[in-house]
Amino acid sequence: MNLIRWLRVCFGLEGPVDRTTYAATGFGLAVFKYAVEAAAIGACTGKTLTPTLFVSPSLAIRAEVLQGGPEWLGWALFLWSMPFIWIALSMSVRRAAAAGVDPWVGVTVLLPGVNVVTMATLACLPDKPAAMAPPSAMPAAAPSLLDASVMRALAASVAVGFATFLVGVYTFKAYGAVLFFGTPLVMGMVAGFLANRPVARSTAATVRLAMIVMFCAGGMLLAFAYEGLICLMMAAPLVMPLSIAGALLGKWIAEATHATTAHVFSLLIALPLLAGAESLTTSLPAYEVLTVVEVAAPPEAVWRHVVAFPDLPEPTDWFFRCGIACPMRARIDGAGVGAVRHCEFSTGDFVEPITVWDEPRRLAFDVREQPDPMVELSPWRHVHPPHLHDHSLKSRRGEFCLVDLGDGRTRLEGRTWYTFDMHPQAYWTLWSHFSIHRIHRRVLDHVKQLAEAAR
Repeated sequence: MNLIRWLRVCFGLEGPVDRTTYAATGFGLAVFKYAVEAAAIGACTGKTLTPTLFVSPSLAIRAEVLQGGPEWLGWALFLWSMPFIWIALSMSVRRAAAAGVDPWVGVTVLLPGVNVVTMATLACLPDKPAAMAPPSAMPAAAPSLLDASVMRALAASVAVGFATFLVGVYTFKAYGAVLFFGTPLVMGMVAGFLANRPVARSTAATVRLAMIVMFCAGGMLLAFAYEGLICLMMAAPLVMPLSIAGALLGKWIAEATHATTAHVFSLLIALPLLAGAESLTTSLPAYEVLTVVEVAAPPEAVWRHVVAFPDLPEPTDWFFRCGIACPMRARIDGAGVGAVRHCEFSTGDFVEPITVWDEPRRLAFDVREQPDPMVELSPWRHVHPPHLHDHSLKSRRGEFCLVDLGDGRTRLEGRTWYTFDMHPQAYWTLWSHFSIHRIHRRVLDHVKQLAEAAR
């Protein structure tokens, strides 16, 4: 098989996949992916990614291996994994069809722990060409997204997503791979399959339908006050491509196989159950965010403004004006270890017992209480999704370090250690790191201005 044809088999949706190609491609790409990730993690963190950790279904364990590495590492590995996920899903669906198995079974390649069994089984089953239906048997559709079959597809896919969200989030309080990977993908597949089953629609029409599905699902969550606009916008770059990919697979299943929706219902039952299994994961890595400014004042002059500072000016940054928690002022009760610092935010107070008082070099504290990380944009006055109410993002501790640079200058360092109970963490910590850096910068710049003005 030449390279061009092999790439078409991997990334396209052109025809069935025989078991030899499936097995060789799957094994080869797995070895290649492992080698690259192990080398990258070893070079950046000094840790060893063992084969056992590589195939582990626990996202928390994988996140721990990345600790100590640069902030971009998790995000880079997340993007690196996307083509492999598509190849595994696309080839498994087409391989199942070629083996005479309902192609919906191929979707289970995305289920942690089940995927290895699925791939091994599909690689062993013999080919059954008669299982495939010729695409030419499908009549062409008029270019419309308003006919009955499309509306049924839209309603069914949104119902799937809404039900999975309610069970997974409000029963198990699980914000994980099942919610952000499995659910939009299955929603797209249901929409693409049902819309293309009676008549073959264009790829562009199927993609538009997948996007409409996501907008409708988000609109329902917003209308029923289950989520706010900020969180929906954060999730969109993750769920929208998955919905489109699922819709294209659903279109192929409808056009090229004799599949029915019988196995879809078992998959829908599995999604919330898997969300419950995810919620049992209790190991959460602590992330460190460091922000630094240089102050034209000695440490002694900077220290008193670190311990407590007066009102900050009203924020002009769009980031804070959209509702993200914004620091406003800080005060302290007492002095030395055991004193309690109160950092007042726009959403409430951080209560921070002092654990290290090394004047004028280091002030460290734990976080005993914290407010919501944001006020959601919503037509409703009160929106309290579980990830805000239960503080999925939890600040654990923080510190300020003042390093004397000589000549009356100080390097002021602000650090926060936090955990984030949402997966995939490589994606969500991109947002949380950005938020905490902006909070740090607002406080440190204010301290810098006060210290330099007092000279």
